[in-house]
Amino acid sequence: MSSHHIIREKQEPALIIADIQGFDLENLGQLLEWSPTVIVFKNDVEKIHSLGLKMDIIVAEKDNSAVFQEHTKHIEASEESFLDASLLFLIQEGYSAVNIITGHFDIDALSKYIEKIDIVLLKNSERAFVVRSGFSKWKSAGETITVLSKAADFQSAGLKQISENSYLTEKDGFYKLTFSNKFIFISENL
Repeated sequence: MSSHHIIREKQEPALIIADIQGFDLENLGQLLEWSPTVIVFKNDVEKIHSLGLKMDIIVAEKDNSAVFQEHTKHIEASEESFLDASLLFLIQEGYSAVNIITGHFDIDALSKYIEKIDIVLLKNSERAFVVRSGFSKWKSAGETITVLSKAADFQSAGLKQISENSYLTEKDGFYKLTFSNKFIFISENL
């Protein structure tokens, strides 16, 4: 007997490809498994096209007229605001979550969107995401957790500090984070 899953539009996180350089194609394949809405910044359009991947939306300046696929929507933005334009579009369209492939984690620029859309950042072999105080997660022993935000009154359980912002899970099991901020970003290995 087979199982059938009905995927409603906007149920799966959208995917923004801000910078695919160095990102593992196997991880990309996993992100594309459920056919998310794919938004590509103009710098990666040719690379994504060469991989034979579907692009739903291209974000580019007004004078950029390159069209690689039919039925591709265009969002106009200056290069400095590609990410802002993409996130505002997704929020206005009612998306609740987004995965962003990027070359760097610019968490300060994303803070204003945290209450409106769930954001997961992905670069090379690392994943960053928002957590609230009291967050806990099961991990294997020896895995690295990095705190990317300044965390006031930070405390952890199940972690051993190895540098100013990096921790190792002490054993197989749950670790827990508490702090007085509204939220913080943390990262872990993919």
